[in-house]
Amino acid sequence: MPQDNTSRIIELNEDLIQHNQTLAQQNLAYFEKFNIKSFDIVGAIGAGKTALLEIITKKLSKDYKILVINGDVATRIDADRIEKFGAKAIQINTGRECALNSYHISQVLKSIDLGMYNIVFIENVGNLICPSDFILGTSKRIVVVSITEGPWVIRKHPMLFKFSDIAVINKIDLLDIMDINVNEMIRDAKEINPDIKILPISAETGENIPKLIDLLIND
Repeated sequence: MPQDNTSRIIELNEDLIQHNQTLAQQNLAYFEKFNIKSFDIVGAIGAGKTALLEIITKKLSKDYKILVINGDVATRIDADRIEKFGAKAIQINTGRECALNSYHISQVLKSIDLGMYNIVFIENVGNLICPSDFILGTSKRIVVVSITEGPWVIRKHPMLFKFSDIAVINKIDLLDIMDINVNEMIRDAKEINPDIKILPISAETGENIPKLIDLLIND
């Protein structure tokens, strides 16, 4: 008996995710071969991912060789911003795809001398939904949200927090004008993932950035 269309779609999706996981494992093994610390950074548009990378690369580029892979639907605006602070940036434009996947990363890794770098950051496409389905093969995933996204942003997007290692709550410099309880956001994240490490930060003022960098480099 022929399968219905729903069954075919489910099988295709499962095959796609399995293929992504296989490539992700290869990517991670490649990073580990060169003793590289690698991070996948996810978050919505406007959460402050690029601003966070700017300040991190500015502080670390004196002591480390940093590669940043920027994912976006179009333009290389983010890559240009990052390169001003001492990192090498490679832009991936995904077109109609709403997230990077491990194939994108594997193609970049084939085209560069990875031995030149100590740290790799991958800035995913601005989205809190699509990236949850596609791991990239990094040692840690960082999810970035901001208080301007509202008090329920973590509860509404549990999958990214469930499968992330570090959560950053950005823009705490705006707490005086926002009716947001950061402690409740932290509790929401811990309920979803008790093992996740959480830092409220401000990419604007630099508050708690040293703690985040210590967590990235020394943990």
